[in-house]
Parts: sequence; C-alpha cells; structure tokens
Amino acid sequence: MRTQHWKILTLTAALVVFAVEPAHTVEVFNMPNGQTSLELVTVGDAGNAADTAAHSGNPAGQGALAYNYSIGKYEVTAAQYCQFLNAVAKSDPYWLYNSLMSNRTGIVRNGDVGNYTYTVASGHENFPVTNATWGSAARFCNWLQNGQPSSGVEDANTTENGAYNLNGATTDAALMAVSRNPGASYWIPTEDEWYKSAYYKGGSTNAGYWTFPTQSNTLPSNIFSATDTNNANYRLGSLYNPIYTDPTNFLTAVGAFAASPGPYGTYDQAGNAWEWNETAVHPTRRGMRGGCYVGDYTFLNANSRNDDSPTLTGCGFRVASIPEPASLAMLAGIALTALLYWWRKRA
Repeated sequence: MRTQHWKILTLTAALVVFAVEPAHTVEVFNMPNGQTSLELVTVGDAGNAADTAAHSGNPAGQGALAYNYSIGKYEVTAAQYCQFLNAVAKSDPYWLYNSLMSNRTGIVRNGDVGNYTYTVASGHENFPVTNATWGSAARFCNWLQNGQPSSGVEDANTTENGAYNLNGATTDAALMAVSRNPGASYWIPTEDEWYKSAYYKGGSTNAGYWTFPTQSNTLPSNIFSATDTNNANYRLGSLYNPIYTDPTNFLTAVGAFAASPGPYGTYDQAGNAWEWNETAVHPTRRGMRGGCYVGDYTFLNANSRNDDSPTLTGCGFRVASIPEPASLAMLAGIALTALLYWWRKRA
C-alpha cells in the first residue's frame, strides 16, 4: 500500500508539471530582465460574425473565424529576433538579416561568414523588429516550431521546415508558393486572424467591430502616453512637414502605449511597424496590416488593406499559435481523479 501511495504521488507531481510547464521555456519566451518575452493572448468568441461594413479595397466579410487561436501580445522585438539570428544565422544563406535592420531596429552584425554574431543597440531591445521579409517571418515561426534550436545553421531542423516547408525559398515566386503545414503550432497570422484580434469587439459572437485597433471608433492621438487611452505611434502632418510620435527613435517599445490595448489585449496593432500577414492577397503579394510610425492615420483604419512582395524588407510581424493550454490543469485534475478512483478500487 505504501508503495502504491508513492506511485500516486509521483504521477500526481508529473501531471501537475505537465499542466503548468509551457511547451517552450527558453530564449524568446523567457527574455532577460528588462526585455520583453514573447507572450500570446487568446482570441476567443469562435464563430463570430464577419465585419459587414463596406471597406474600400477589402474583401467582404472579414474577421469571421470558426475557431479560437492565440496571437502575439506584442510585435516580435529586436531582442527576440536577435536571439533567433544568433541561434541560426552564423552564415545566413537565406538573408534573415539585412543591413537596414541597423537603422531603426538597432540590430548590428559582426564577424565573417560562418562566424556572424548579432547585437542590439542599447535601448532598442524592445522595439519591434523591422525590415524583415515575409520569408524571414516564416523562418522565425519554423524556428519556434522546432523548439528554438541553436545549431548556428539554417536547415531543415531549424528554419527550412516546420510550420512552413521553405526549403531554401528566397524568391518572390518561391515564397508565394509556400503554404502552412497542417498541425503547425506557430505561424504568421492570416489576415482574418490579424483583423479579428485588432478590430472585433469581443464578448459574444455578434459584438461588431471597432474602426481602430485601440477599442475605438475615434482616431487615436499620436502623442506618446502610457496612461491615456486611444494613442498610437503614427505620423501626423505631411511627409514634408511630419509630426512623429518620437522624432528621435521613431519606433516605440512594444506595449509602451499601455492604456491603449486592442480588444483581446494586444498592443501596437495600430502603427509602430507594418506587420506581415500569411494571406496571399494577390498572386505575387502577401498581406500587410496596421500602418507604421511613418504612415498616416489612414493605415490604422479597419478599411486600410496593404500588401507587397514577400521579399520586401520593410515589415515587422507577430506570431499566431494554437490557444494557450489553459485547460491542461483541468485535464490533469480529471486524470488524477480517475487515477485515485482506480487505486481505491484496487485497494
């Protein structure tokens, strides 16, 4: 009986660990102090109605999804992307890094081919990564799918297979031919997934949609504030007489507009950096959403749809995933109850 008792306790401990331990516990999900970790929020209300508003240039019925999913609370940051580069891009045959990243994002490459290393300028760690191609975003998702290996190479075990079968794809045509694999755990959000997390009001399946991704139908202010609601990082004025949120750094740290979250708890889906979507909106172009620090207010609006070739080096991105396993603890409890029942019957 005593032996059986300890077996029960051991199995109980294992079930509890299974219930609370996340699938990935290294690197981007646990960044150093002062740096933003990759967090996901759940987008519920499965079976929600589509946005039926007449949006110029948008397909009818956006945002309706029959399933729940998770999406990045923040855009992928410069520090997170730098972790990725140091893990796989010692030679970087598929151009995960480009020199434009040093401009606003602050990521710098040092060394020679085969021994590249990457650093982020101090103070830029929590800025969103920018100047990433769609292919680079897909490779980042593959790296997450494969458990964030740190072999230093870009191959089938790190960046080339997983959520997407890229297999060395770097041209527009090759990247447009890529589609998500069944069973993917991490991916670039589809346009509908991005749209719903940004604009759907939530709380029921017929709640309607906001005009802006700050839970508002009123244009956000572009003045930086961590306490005022309905603020975002974008440009006022003309290109010839611009009024930037931050005329020094241009980008703002992810989540810095702390009182201006989206309806499901996301940040910066209005402005800061353009974000790639998985959706092919044209035979040669992938979708982009959200506007950026240099774009005007029109790009923040739900009716603003953008797209470009997947080799464009001008975007950031966030990650989508399966819903957070909040029910694992409940499942562990059910399993434990069944196990205790079985043990008592045997006793």
